[in-house]
Amino acid sequence: MATVNQATSPTAGGYRAVFRVREFRAVFAAHLLSVLGIVVAEIALTVLVFRTTGSPLMSALTFALGFLPYALGGTLLAGIADRRPARRVLVGCDLVCAACAASMVLPGTPVAGLLALRCAMAFVAPLFQGTRNASLADILGPGDAFVLGRSLMRMVAQSAQLIGFGLGGLLLTVLAPRAAIALTAAGFLCSALLLRFGTRARPARAGAGADRTSPLAGLRAVLGDRRLRVLTLLFWLPPVFVIAPEALLVPYADGIGAGTAALGVMMCALPVGTIAGELWAGSALGPRTRSRLVAPLAAAGMLPLLVYAVRPGVVTVLAALLLAGLAHAYTLGLDQWYVDAVPDELRGRAMTLLSTGLMTLQGVGMALAGLAAEFLPVHGVVTGAAVLGTAVVLLLLAELRSANRREGGPKDETGPTAK
Repeated sequence: MATVNQATSPTAGGYRAVFRVREFRAVFAAHLLSVLGIVVAEIALTVLVFRTTGSPLMSALTFALGFLPYALGGTLLAGIADRRPARRVLVGCDLVCAACAASMVLPGTPVAGLLALRCAMAFVAPLFQGTRNASLADILGPGDAFVLGRSLMRMVAQSAQLIGFGLGGLLLTVLAPRAAIALTAAGFLCSALLLRFGTRARPARAGAGADRTSPLAGLRAVLGDRRLRVLTLLFWLPPVFVIAPEALLVPYADGIGAGTAALGVMMCALPVGTIAGELWAGSALGPRTRSRLVAPLAAAGMLPLLVYAVRPGVVTVLAALLLAGLAHAYTLGLDQWYVDAVPDELRGRAMTLLSTGLMTLQGVGMALAGLAAEFLPVHGVVTGAAVLGTAVVLLLLAELRSANRREGGPKDETGPTAK
């Protein structure tokens, strides 16, 4: 059984109570450094590759390579998250990324080498994220403090998309691309030091020989349980549809005659709504209320996007995207359901696969939205995504209710009981 940090057992105090835990402060600071480092590296590397090759395709491929190895790395490496001590895994992943970034800085590194190093960083990313998320339950306990800690990590990732690209662009006005990438390497080294000296050594959750027979053993263990499978799909599938308006914002804005300033504001609307929704749910609501809101918020989350059916203007689109983002507050309650449903010895693999599927399927959703927009009007694609996404969520909630009743969980939609 995971060790619970007694300092976090009371749920009063919200986010401030979580920050009172010394180990969490170290993990949070390390997360902030690594996320900003990755965003800056993506921009700088894209610029570097374009300046070297003069090819828009190679420049775009640099961004794509941040996603492509993700599924492979998450599937093949998931078992390590439980078979090795968490601190050792986290520090090792940071050092790998620091070494890759440092190698990118070398003047003689060819473009193929730069892309291979980017792939290597993306390959270990899901292992790092899954191990870190699983270790939060050891540091904060598996209760409400864990939910708030996960929420803070998500908000940092969302904020990095808003702040990091601007910061990266600003850095590139005063630094060469390789110098900016050197800052990324330094950030990963600082993250490794924070995790090594700011967190406590804990033993691996599973035996060293557990699930070594197949890299897919963790995937089978997670998806083989009916209730855990439905909860995983509730994380994975809604973003496939919610990503559609973001993926198609540029052609939609062009179609309604919106300028670049309006496009920039619209691109910020969904992440801003998401951050605001999480802050509201984490600060103003208790665990029981958040649990009760999972089903209604998840079911209604994509309904604001139906306004796309009338091809609305900028203000209406902003409102719809903000509302869709606010509904993302349901993930706090869903986090609690998930950690309650996952056995301790499987937590690292489950969290690694969870983040792997989430990242991979968002990429799939963007590609599918773009493909559909080749044949259908953009506003029709977004409307269709909202309809299909809502239907999928309703089916998953019905399946979850059925699984809860069959496996002894509660008979309403307040979530599964702990195993």
